[in-house]
Amino acid sequence: MTKLSVNINKVALIRNSRGENKPNLITFAKDCEAYGAEGITVHPRPDERHIRYSDLPLLKEIVTTEFNVEGYPSPKFIDQVCHVVPHQVTLVPDPPGVLTSSEGWDTVKNKDFLKDVIKTFQSKGIRVSLFLEADPQAVSDAAETGTDRIEFYTGVYAQKYLENKEEAIKNHIEASKRAKTVNLGVNAGHDLNLDNLTYYVQNVDNLLEVSIGHALISDALYYGIQNAIQMYRYQIDRAQNVVQGT
Repeated sequence: MTKLSVNINKVALIRNSRGENKPNLITFAKDCEAYGAEGITVHPRPDERHIRYSDLPLLKEIVTTEFNVEGYPSPKFIDQVCHVVPHQVTLVPDPPGVLTSSEGWDTVKNKDFLKDVIKTFQSKGIRVSLFLEADPQAVSDAAETGTDRIEFYTGVYAQKYLENKEEAIKNHIEASKRAKTVNLGVNAGHDLNLDNLTYYVQNVDNLLEVSIGHALISDALYYGIQNAIQMYRYQIDRAQNVVQGT
């Protein structure tokens, strides 16, 4: 079954814009879980423009589903994550100052670095996922780092979906099959939304988790957060019912 993890970065961005604690990030995370989210994702950036490192221990204390922390494995990030010990850490190759994650790791070039970092997190009992392009060879290369999972970057899929959804998802299907042969769990995220989510879940094998933030929070402005989460959960369930023939 595919879990829905809600990325609450945009909620923190709104909070920070006024220098107050409104909306309350901790209350919002609790409500997301109560409304059907099966995980909470955050991505602290070096400038802490949305999620702050000080938010991490507070969220770890209250998240009852799965707490996933994304980020580039700088020394500060590694230290903070190892101190908090979330359920999962998702490593991204973002340089400082980038607006959003837009590409996966080159796991050949960064193999030794990633192997050391992954061992550090795993020694604390933290599951590791690598942000990756949906490419079979990239999946095979990622397996050699010792990672537990990979997260497919779905931004290109989302861009091409309306033009040719069969072509847009083709490499994701092949890459997910490769992941199964090398015993890697598959997550996915970036620009998944109510229009393209069902098709993705229907076709990608071994999809354990989708992490969705910007689109879901944007939809919540119109529908409310409870309705938005349930709408996304419905799309996932509908896709899985088709796959299972129920």
